[in-house]
Amino acid sequence: MAGMVFVAAIDQGTTSSRCMVFDEGGRVVAEARREHRQIYPRPGWVEHDAAEIWANVRACVDEATAGRDVAALGITNQRETTVVWDRVTGEPVHHAIVWQDTRTDAILRELAPREAGIRRITGLPLATYFAGPKLRWLLDNGLRGRAERGELLAGTIDSWLIWKLTGRHVTDVTNASRTLLMDLRTLDWSPELLDLLAVPRAILPEIRPSSEVYGTAGGVPVASALGDQQAALFGQTCFTPGEGKCTYGTGSFLLVNTGATPVVSRHGLLTTVGYQVGSAAPAYALEGAIAVTGALVQWLRDNLGIIESADQIEALAASVEDNGGCYIVPAFAGLFAPHWRSDARGVIAGLTGYVTRAHLARAALEAAAWQTRDVVDAMNADTDVALRRLRVDGGMTANGLLMQFLADVLDVPVVRPAVAETTCLGAAYAAGLAVGFWPDLDTLRTQWTADAEWKPGMDAARRDRELARWRKAVDRTLDWV
Repeated sequence: MAGMVFVAAIDQGTTSSRCMVFDEGGRVVAEARREHRQIYPRPGWVEHDAAEIWANVRACVDEATAGRDVAALGITNQRETTVVWDRVTGEPVHHAIVWQDTRTDAILRELAPREAGIRRITGLPLATYFAGPKLRWLLDNGLRGRAERGELLAGTIDSWLIWKLTGRHVTDVTNASRTLLMDLRTLDWSPELLDLLAVPRAILPEIRPSSEVYGTAGGVPVASALGDQQAALFGQTCFTPGEGKCTYGTGSFLLVNTGATPVVSRHGLLTTVGYQVGSAAPAYALEGAIAVTGALVQWLRDNLGIIESADQIEALAASVEDNGGCYIVPAFAGLFAPHWRSDARGVIAGLTGYVTRAHLARAALEAAAWQTRDVVDAMNADTDVALRRLRVDGGMTANGLLMQFLADVLDVPVVRPAVAETTCLGAAYAAGLAVGFWPDLDTLRTQWTADAEWKPGMDAARRDRELARWRKAVDRTLDWV
């Protein structure tokens, strides 16, 4: 290993933080991970301790990079999760409000008459998901005075980590595009929306490209930041318009590169910034966000005790031929794309005395695929470029039963890359580009290799029949709250 140089990436996720180290070929050479607490003060509220996250990130970076020559450090992060901290002490002044949190409902109702204008500026619908209303809530609940006196700084997790690492208060275009505060076309904070949400500009970070040197930490350039899903798009080398990927983690996120122009969705998708490399023009993307996929497996494990560990679900689901007529729609905190219904709550439909825990396990896996199908249908309608194959990544892609069912319900091949953890890889690629570790996007594209592929095998009549039942189950979730 003497003389070898590496690139490291921090992946600050919803349930854990980790650091991965990559060699010049984009292969993983080291990894360290720490979980952090999930804090639930009330139903629908989800918080994290940003100080705990920072301590975990430091420990992971120290462990994974020990004894290695690191050319650059990149960051990818859970998006929309919002932190406010003291400008002098660097201590958080409130728990971070997590992307899944729904406490901003009342603020969104107040904004509803302005939704069309907000969507035109930001590319986003009004949803509890986004960071700007979370920041407004924090300001309205005890922090406004200190913010207006200039004592506080705010941002998403990427900007919190960059500030702790380098002392600079910056964010990147991908994270800023998830706040409901950034103008998609100028790539700057919208004065109109700052005014509308009553957010003082002085507490917000400067918006920078996704791939550039922001500062140094212990002599190592901190050289990229991308929201986790955009990082996966980058790691999957989806650099050409029409190329797309879906990441399967706590939730699932399908992104398709739409090129240099933002495409306004007519079918419930988000318009977002895909990435920006240095001074080059940004690449935009359409995104379909599914709130609950892997989290449904965790729920079966932790709340119902149907399995003891998440990796047991495949064998249990495979022990039955089908779902026994049972469908689970996991609208735990409403439905995300393409429905955007915060009034929805989860249902298990089609229950009979015949259904066993194995059928429930299978229905839970199938829910991930059916939710993807809903998003792909919307994507195809918006882009007029039918999806030819789907690149997939994330923890759930180890589940062969799910991947085959996904190919069956989408009726396209599903391809998993050799490096399944493309979120970290994308952040590493962007950081490496910024310091010249890799010369250009074409070099990165040649490194992408497939590990496995699943081809569709379900007959069309069965697919249509099951899709109709799935959509009936989705209808049952609506108007609950």
